[in-house]
Amino acid sequence: MERQKEYKTTELLKRFVPYFRKYYKTLFLDLFCAALTTVCELVLPLIMRYITNEGLKDLAALSVKTVGTLGLLYLALRIVDCIAGYYMADMGHVMGARIETDMRRDAYAHLQKLSNTYYNNTKVGQIMGRITNDLFDVTEFAHHCPEEFFIAGIKTILSFVILARIHLGLTILIFAVVPVMAVVCMLLNFRMRRAFGKQRHQIGELNARIEDSLLGQKVVKAFANEEVEKQKFETDNGRFLDIKKETYRYMATFHTTTKLFDGIMYLTVIVAGGIFMVRGLILPGDLVAYMLYVTTLIATIRRIIEFAEQFQRGMTGIERFLQIMDADIEIFDEPDAVELKEPEGRIRFEHVSFEYPDDHNIVFHNLNLSLNRGEKVAIVGPSGGGKTTLCNLIPRFYDVTEGTISIDGQDIRKYTLKSLRNNIGIVQQDVYLFSGTIFENIAYGKPGASREEVIAAAKEADAHEFIMGLKNGYDTYVGERGVKLSGGQKQRISIARVFLKNPPIIILDEATSALDNESEFAVARSLARLSEGRTTLTIAHRLSSIRNSDRILVLTEEGIVEEGNHESLLEKRGIYYQFYTMANEIK
Repeated sequence: MERQKEYKTTELLKRFVPYFRKYYKTLFLDLFCAALTTVCELVLPLIMRYITNEGLKDLAALSVKTVGTLGLLYLALRIVDCIAGYYMADMGHVMGARIETDMRRDAYAHLQKLSNTYYNNTKVGQIMGRITNDLFDVTEFAHHCPEEFFIAGIKTILSFVILARIHLGLTILIFAVVPVMAVVCMLLNFRMRRAFGKQRHQIGELNARIEDSLLGQKVVKAFANEEVEKQKFETDNGRFLDIKKETYRYMATFHTTTKLFDGIMYLTVIVAGGIFMVRGLILPGDLVAYMLYVTTLIATIRRIIEFAEQFQRGMTGIERFLQIMDADIEIFDEPDAVELKEPEGRIRFEHVSFEYPDDHNIVFHNLNLSLNRGEKVAIVGPSGGGKTTLCNLIPRFYDVTEGTISIDGQDIRKYTLKSLRNNIGIVQQDVYLFSGTIFENIAYGKPGASREEVIAAAKEADAHEFIMGLKNGYDTYVGERGVKLSGGQKQRISIARVFLKNPPIIILDEATSALDNESEFAVARSLARLSEGRTTLTIAHRLSSIRNSDRILVLTEEGIVEEGNHESLLEKRGIYYQFYTMANEIK
């Protein structure tokens, strides 16, 4: 797997900020409420300063009415604070959840555009972790990031202005600690982010390990390798624990350091403030106000520090999200791409060469091949000769390295991907059924199809009879990947899906090679019906399934080395003859 790109904090924020655009009204109102709560909090030290100083000057002059008025003022401010706080906790979090939803939607849409190369090199567990767990923290980040820094900025600036007007020297002493504290915290924050990144990556690895083991549980049991799988899991689980230990070590250092700076700030107020008061440079009420403002300032710094962990989790989630969004889309529509409408089905390979983009493994070179309208062409050959790869090039699961593939005389890269693939039906050896009912899996070939259309397609695929024999008929739940059905049943459902799609071009990629003789016969009959009147390209190991093809090609590492129908190829007594003879001997 390729090394993932790392991003600077500024770049992450720059890429994340546009997600606020849709919700700018909510954001502005949230920040306005944050300003209200901040002002309400900063008024209390001023009230205490006034009461203390006035009481020390002339206690008799401090009337009950004055105290009551100040109390009512503070009560009103508290009510405003509660209303503003409620909005922040409610709508602020909803805004964050909506942004998380938008990001997940964008990531999923981008994943749909990525080529097979990406999925060949990326574990599904890692992908799932990136679009689920990694984005959970974005909700809190999107809400608290602007809010916390906005509140911290207001409190810091207003506290400095108010305290500077009381005593500039003491204020400078206190605030001199802040930049030192900020630098140290930034350095520790960077280490925390790296640790969180490793933690998230290992969660993905753990998910991938669990998924791999559970999906292959039949193989595990068949080889009695439960202990082997447990050991693999323990290794990954232990590695995750080690990473979490490292993360908590950085967090402990971070929190201990901030507590040390808290103590320095309090010590400065007590010692320097006490000396200034003894010398008559500040009043006792001023010292009380200082202590309250420093407490408020420290509480703000602590909130930022506590948010720092959340901040780094959010930044890690955004980084891993961007690693998906920045994955190259290798297969895409050209700017001048047109719709492929009602094609005749003439396919032509002209001087086609192909190598896999990731490992540059050359599959074939200068391949030429033509399929006429409605022609049934079969390809046989040794494993590794490029038969399946050739099939994958027609619907552009991969793009050719050199040369062109055309349909009806037009380069397939000039057609839109959607229209190209809508006109091609593929039946593979490894049938994939989605978790759901039989009806839903057949209807996948034509979203919105009626029940009558689905049943008609199932009858064409010789699937209707066995489906009606099931307890719930078309509403039978097939299980994950169709685990409740036999290989032949799954294959006929996949054929019914293609019947419903009704494409003019059919690709059969070893569609019967994994079936028993009885199932193969039933599926072969369905495939023969499916191929009628359509341009069909068949990849087969079992030569009995292609005897009636119009043309048979033998594809090896040297390219197409033999061509003809079944009888003519046998007469040549070449590679096809050897394959056919070996198949008969095995029987």
